[in-house]
Parts: sequence; structure tokens; C-alpha cells
Amino acid sequence: MLPYVTSSLPGIGGCLRATPDDFVVEEIALYPPSGHGQHLYVNITKVGLTTKDVQQTLATAFGVQARDVGFAGMKDKFARTTQTFSVPVQHADDADFAARLDALAAKASVSVNWTQRHENKLRAGHLLGNRFTIRVTDLPLPADEAMTRATSIATALQHTGLPNYFGPQRFGHDGANVARGLAVLQRRQYVKDRWLRRFLISAYQSHLCNDYLARRLDDGHFEHLLTGDVAKKYATGGIFDVEDAAVEQPRYAAREISFTAPIFGAKMRPAHAAAGALEAAVLDAAAVDVDLFARAKIDGTRRMGRILVDDLAIDEAGTVDAPALDVRFSLPKGAFATTIMRELMKVDLADIPEEDE
Repeated sequence: MLPYVTSSLPGIGGCLRATPDDFVVEEIALYPPSGHGQHLYVNITKVGLTTKDVQQTLATAFGVQARDVGFAGMKDKFARTTQTFSVPVQHADDADFAARLDALAAKASVSVNWTQRHENKLRAGHLLGNRFTIRVTDLPLPADEAMTRATSIATALQHTGLPNYFGPQRFGHDGANVARGLAVLQRRQYVKDRWLRRFLISAYQSHLCNDYLARRLDDGHFEHLLTGDVAKKYATGGIFDVEDAAVEQPRYAAREISFTAPIFGAKMRPAHAAAGALEAAVLDAAAVDVDLFARAKIDGTRRMGRILVDDLAIDEAGTVDAPALDVRFSLPKGAFATTIMRELMKVDLADIPEEDE
């Protein structure tokens, strides 16, 4: 169990996803379409369909290959999600699009919100993040008590931020993906499919990253920088080494920068000094080394260590007999909604599916 940053505050309990409308996700675009070009951007709201389902349906409707239909991020099936796809239409007559999209909506039970042309295909990562509205139902507390607890936790989170944990969904049932990823990395198990092989190793990398963040929180090093940290600027994404933690700490406290967490790999930029020692401790405990990642041709990277939730808001919902709370917030791409919800609820969310960028 990963440690909570609000461990001293009791949670509200409850359940997620009683219905798809209790988990609403809206993609935050990286850029607006220009209005001209050979790709048609189609913004869709879907329920009960995966992103891949819609990709294939759009491909069939427009007579193209599924791989040519682009999207910025995967969205979950059991939720109401809004995202944009791109379809290569070249110089086709725009008048033909409406009929195709009407047929798509009727067949696939999706809503088409808007269309617009753009010059390039949408690719993975072409988004700023996601905006969430999540309803917590089946509360074991009276609505007023749940609201008081949730407000206290929200206030604390807005002050400290949260460790940028990977969600438990990535790790599979009982951590099976982590165990398989390690076996593949150590060449104790062979997986022929290249995508699956990299996914399993990625699950193991994510596990090590979570271990790093948990150690940092447990050791009391989450709310301040360490000498040797690889820090990142929130505004620009610029990365630099922390030579003097005391000098840079005011910028961390002012929420201008954050430490980054390791996604271990052969070409990952390493931390040094105290921060480097913490990274080394994670690898030592796991009995793996960088050479294993090099042999598997896994480069690695770094991940923002602290996420901020300045727009976190909570409202009472439901009825007197069935109280609920609505939780609204936005997250940057790659961050997991369960990171927020587990702090509020203090329950096991390992079996809750969600989008994974």
C-alpha cells in the first residue's frame, strides 16, 4: 500500500463508477485545429466504448486504415469521456462528412460535438491533460461529515500537492504485470509481441517509480528538494540539476519547480548526491541495474514528482437517503485520477479501471 500524503486525515470511503456518468473525463487539447489541412479533427463523447473501438469505427466510416486515425490519449470504456480524433480526408468535399458522422453516431452510440480541419495527424501525447468530474457514491457517512472530511483533505492537497504515483490499474491483478515485466527484463520469460513486451517492462518501471515516491514521502523528503535532484519547471518544462537544495527550495515552495522521479532506463538522466543515493537504494532493493534496461533497449526518462491540484473542488450531490460527493479537478497528461481519489476516500482502488496516457 502506497503511503498517503494526507495520512493524518480520515477519508470519506464510498465507491466509484456506480454508472458511467459518475466518471466524466474531458480531454484538454494541446492546440486548437487551424481550420484547414488534410486531416479532419472529430471531437466525440462516448460511453461504453474504448478509444480503440471509436478509432476502428471512424476508420470504417471514412474508408481508411485504423492506424491512420489519430488520437492523443486512451480513454476508459466505463465512463463518459470526451476526446478528439483525427481522420485523413485529404481534399474530400466537406459536405460528405456530415452524413458519415451521422451514420457513425447512430451505429456507435457516440455524440459528435464538432469537426474541424487541421494540418497534422493527432498523435499520442498531443494533449495538455484531462479534466475530471467524479461522483463518489455509497458514502458510509452523513453528507455533512463527508463534506467536512473531504474539504479538509482538499485543503491539504492544495497546499502540499501529491506524489505523482502511477495508478494501480497499470500493474494488473495482484501486481501480475510487474512480476512479468521483471521476468521479461531479466530474460526469464520471453514475450514475442513487441508492444506487450514493452508494456510489461513499463509496468515494472512504473512500480520502481512508485517505490521511489513512497520512499521519498516516508523519509520526509516530499515537501522539500534534495541536493542532486533533477528538477523541472512547471511553466516551461525546463530541467536542471539542483546543486544547492537550500537555494532552490523557495522556488519549490512557491510551486515554480518540482523534483522529478526516475523512470529507470539506460539513457535516463540520473540524479546525484542525496537524490542519487535514494534512486540507487530503489535499484538495490529491487536487485536490478541499468545494464538490464540497456540490454532490453529501454531508454527510460524522468517524471514530474509532484502534481498540483489548484482547481480541486468538491460539492455535495445525491439525495438525503443516498448522499454523494462530486469531485472536480484537472490533471496533466500521464497523471492518474486515482491519485486524487485514494487520498479523499482512503479505500483500495486497485480494481478501478481508468484512462492511462
